[in-house]
This record gives sequence, structure tokens and C-alpha cells, in this order.
Amino acid sequence: MVTGAASGIGLAIAEELVRRGADVLLSDVPGPALIEAKDRLGARALAADLSRREDVDALAEEARHVDILINNAGLQHVSPIEDFDPAMWDRLIAVMLTAPFMLKRAALPAMYGRGWGRVVNVASVHGLVASPYKSAYVTAKHGILGLTKTAALEAAAKCPSVTVNAICPSYVRTPLVEKQIRDQARVHGVPESEVVSRILLTQNAVKRLIEPIEVAKSVVYLCQDASWSVTGAALTMDAGWLAH
Repeated sequence: MVTGAASGIGLAIAEELVRRGADVLLSDVPGPALIEAKDRLGARALAADLSRREDVDALAEEARHVDILINNAGLQHVSPIEDFDPAMWDRLIAVMLTAPFMLKRAALPAMYGRGWGRVVNVASVHGLVASPYKSAYVTAKHGILGLTKTAALEAAAKCPSVTVNAICPSYVRTPLVEKQIRDQARVHGVPESEVVSRILLTQNAVKRLIEPIEVAKSVVYLCQDASWSVTGAALTMDAGWLAH
């Protein structure tokens, strides 16, 4: 199961898993992008808005039957805290923290019973450090790392062949990042044409965006038997951001 699978990182992960022979269930908000991804990959799909508990509950029922769970769905909102819409805060936390908890809660016992499983949470470098104007996103990503560690410890005690990890990329070339450019220009007071170089990549030692397929290949590594010793980890793909 891959959430947020209709575009960007999620679609790249789904493509790579299908290429390696997995039977993948795609999930994303209802719309043509999910249908197109389903048809192109020959995969199954279940539309779900992860800010809605009833949709999460329906997806959680499906999660009981998966060997690999990729919690990838996310969204962004750029605003100073004093202007941050509380409804948008609730939505981001629901999608990026509560929904992964609910899907893990459903998936892990079944993985224990089958004797094998992989959970990979697509976090962010913002799960390890903060940037201004992204309070909900940074909070959710910090939270998912705590949830990753807790779940990994529980899984190791119950079934050592079930691992739980997070992956923490810096900026990836996705529609989510592209949609931020206007908001970043507004809050930082810079031209939109300079946002990537002056704001997004300023902390990177290597000044380039990560490609979705590069994230996907790292996720697939964590799903292999050879990665059994990697659990409770936050695998960074930060182009040297955290080396400062």
C-alpha cells in the first residue's frame, strides 16, 4: 500500500514496487490523477482523503492485508504561526501523523501474524530540523519520526522480521514543492524565480533538487530482506543539509 500515490514521490515508489513484481494498492484523494496512475501501472486503487476519519478507517481495513506499507501522503501550508489557519493545522496533522498511526495500527498485528512486514514513512529533513513558516508540516514530520522509533521497538520485540523506518529527503522535484514557490516568495519577500536557489536549496551542500525515483529506490532498499538490520532509522537524503 502506498498513500499519496497519484503523483510525485508516491507515484515513483509505486512504479518501482510494481517494476519489482509487487501487487500495489494505490491510495490518494479521488480524482483523475489516481485513475490515471492505476491504469498506467495496472495496479489497484482506493480513493481516500486522509483528513477524513471515515476514509482512513476504510483504508485501514485494507492495510490489514499488506506486507509493505508506505506512508507517503502529505501536503504543505506556508504561513507565520500568528496567521496559520487552525483548520489547516488540523488537516496537516490528520494527513501526515494521525493517518499513518491508524494505518500502522491496522497493519502491524497482521504483519506479526504473517511473520514479515515493512513500514516506511516518508518523512523529510524537516523531521530533523525546522524552517520558518511551516509549523504544522515540521511538527507532523518530527512526530512521524517519534512514531517510527516507537513502532520499530514494539515490532522488534514481537516479530524481528517486521521493520519500521523513515526516510528524510530534502527538497524533491514534486508538485508539492512546486506549489510552495509562490507562498515562499510571499513570506520571504523574494521573487518567485529565486525561491529554489535562495530559499529551498540554501542549506544543501549539493545545490540540486532530488528526483522522485531516487527516493523510491531508497524506499525499496528498506523493503528488502537484506535491510533487516535497519529499523527505527531516519534515513537522510539531504544533499549535505545536516552536515552544517
